[in-house]
Amino acid sequence: MSNIRFRALETMHHRKPVAVQLPEGKVSDYFALNVFNQEQMQKYLSKDAYRAVLDAIDHGAGIDRKMAGQIAIGMKEWANSKGATHYTHWFQPLTGLTAEKHDSFFETSDGKALEQFSGNALVQQEPDASSFPSGGIRNTFEARGYTAWDPSSPAFIMERGGGKTLCIPTIFVSYTGETLDNKAPLLKALTMLDKAAVDVCQYFDKDVTKVHATLGVEQEYFLVDTSILNTRPDLQITGRTLFGHAPAKGQQLEDHYFGSIPDRVYAFMLDFEQESYKLGIPLKTRHNEVAPSQFECAPVFEEINLAVDHNLLLMDIMEKVARRHNFAVLFHEKPYSGINGSGKHNNWSLGTNTGKNLLSPGSTPKSNLMFLTFFINTIRAVYEHADLLRASIASASNDHRLGANEAPPAIMSIFLGGQLSKVLNDLEKSVGEKKLTPDEKTELKLNIGKIPEILLDNTDRNRTSPFAFTGNKFEFRAVGSSANCSSSMTVLNTIVAEQLNNFKKEVDLLIDKGMKKDEAILKVLRRYIVESKNIRFEGNGYGDEWVKEAKRRGLSNIQTTPLALDAFVTKKSLKLFESMNIFNHREAEARHEIMLETYIKKIQIEARVMGDMAINHILPAAIKYQTSLANNIESLQDIGLKADMYATQMEQIREISGHITTIKKNVDAMVEARRRANKVENVRDRAILYCDKVKVYFDVIREHVDKLEMLVDDEIWPLAKYRELVNVR
Repeated sequence: MSNIRFRALETMHHRKPVAVQLPEGKVSDYFALNVFNQEQMQKYLSKDAYRAVLDAIDHGAGIDRKMAGQIAIGMKEWANSKGATHYTHWFQPLTGLTAEKHDSFFETSDGKALEQFSGNALVQQEPDASSFPSGGIRNTFEARGYTAWDPSSPAFIMERGGGKTLCIPTIFVSYTGETLDNKAPLLKALTMLDKAAVDVCQYFDKDVTKVHATLGVEQEYFLVDTSILNTRPDLQITGRTLFGHAPAKGQQLEDHYFGSIPDRVYAFMLDFEQESYKLGIPLKTRHNEVAPSQFECAPVFEEINLAVDHNLLLMDIMEKVARRHNFAVLFHEKPYSGINGSGKHNNWSLGTNTGKNLLSPGSTPKSNLMFLTFFINTIRAVYEHADLLRASIASASNDHRLGANEAPPAIMSIFLGGQLSKVLNDLEKSVGEKKLTPDEKTELKLNIGKIPEILLDNTDRNRTSPFAFTGNKFEFRAVGSSANCSSSMTVLNTIVAEQLNNFKKEVDLLIDKGMKKDEAILKVLRRYIVESKNIRFEGNGYGDEWVKEAKRRGLSNIQTTPLALDAFVTKKSLKLFESMNIFNHREAEARHEIMLETYIKKIQIEARVMGDMAINHILPAAIKYQTSLANNIESLQDIGLKADMYATQMEQIREISGHITTIKKNVDAMVEARRRANKVENVRDRAILYCDKVKVYFDVIREHVDKLEMLVDDEIWPLAKYRELVNVR
């Protein structure tokens, strides 16, 4: 084994769990300790200021500058009492990550030192926007951009290296008003959904005045020892292994799943959970996942905007805490070939101000009809915009996962379970075009009234389904583990809002024509059931039969990101975004371009790393071993042995030579394909070339490198192997 790998393994095997100093008492005693939540606002704000913030959160009311000044003073006093010396507007540019620029509270006035924080500084900042992706909305020399405070997500204090910083969640917009972030479109989508859902709720419950979408994000991730990581340039730079032969023992025995958590990993979990609790992140679950060295954590459901902020914050915390424990966290969707990838399962539902989960049936026919209304409209929305939903989770890294192992396929479908499918099938048959008789209405309502008896956990989960109903929520399983959930949640909430608007128009039209309300609702729902039936699938999403069946049903199977992203800028999608006030045409086109550019850069980086490792790491090791074999043959010849006595060595030399030649030939061809692609100006065409003409060499080069791994002396091989990478201790 090479010296660097030997030292890495020695370090890894002698690691001891890092001692974690947990706060005394229960988690509830220190939960949200570093959050400027309503409890803290009541202490540090005047009644008027506190009421202004609540109005902004609950009703989207604006906060004037005078009131903002009062709020800023209270927020600063709270932050200073916690030891914070700086503040930052914490935002989500279109890099997929978060961003922050820190400013000190400290100022001088007339030679005196003091801490100040104005209402203007709270409400708006002007960070340099020149280096953030804009998709052509602005030129590099046009640096002005604005961050604006989002009161609906509470400020918090981040502790880092002994320092403390007040973080204020914000949106990010250009000088001309276009959105340059992921949060602003999500907030718009949630506003539109709230209005549309409340309007529909009024058919059933006049007390409903607000509907909020909720989200629970199951975060999967891998851990790798930092000493092992340092022997793998591919894992360090790209987040995944570009080479690596499958280990003798991977996940075949499924013994890692829900197994005993290793001591070092457990200490890491305790540490990042503690940091998360202090920031108000309501983590609930931890466990080993299916793949070796893969784990998962999941929080309690929250309002979507807050849930997304918390997930991004959680990922940041996990990466930083991992370093204390000599781990690196891998959020890439497919860091290791041949074993399960990682997702970020988005559990989505709708709740009302009256405490009702709209995707959970009640005990009466009326409440069940309310459930069916939102349930069926969600199905119809996904059916109508399946390609756009697919585009919302498209990325270079997620392409490796969709359809592989435990991930759902690229075909968008909905799993309901046998009993709920029967409910919809019965409803479809029960309501015809004719007017219902009183007996038929009674029978129908009685049948609907049976739903509570069969809904809760009425079926096993279908892990091959990208969008599955799981009791009282939909689980969008296709979202990738490294993704910012804002993109997928913006699309989902927008399409459901549009669908609810259309539903209400159709029902109101029937009512205006004299039809009874319940009868009108059922008539429209029945048609939706029929029209969206093709999106419903209860079987194995991995099977070849489903690919053929999906094609027959007219469902798309878009395998690659460049083509999937086309759905973002179709006439249908552009009309949707503009009519729902999410994006104008310019903003939508810009985001499409940014996503294509990101795809190109990811593949470009992987191609460069692959070429460098193949030529400068793999081939020298193979040639060195080949030379040792040749020297061995020469020695055997010198002592007079016949050719058949060293035939094995000769065969190994020929085999190694073949792999070396093939690797060099394909690396050169890949570099040339990259050069040709780089000359293409149209970003979509360039992305397709990178997908079809550059990435196509990855598997070929990898195949021959992995075969060399099994031929070359283990002491000479320069990279940590899979058996070492996926063996966290």
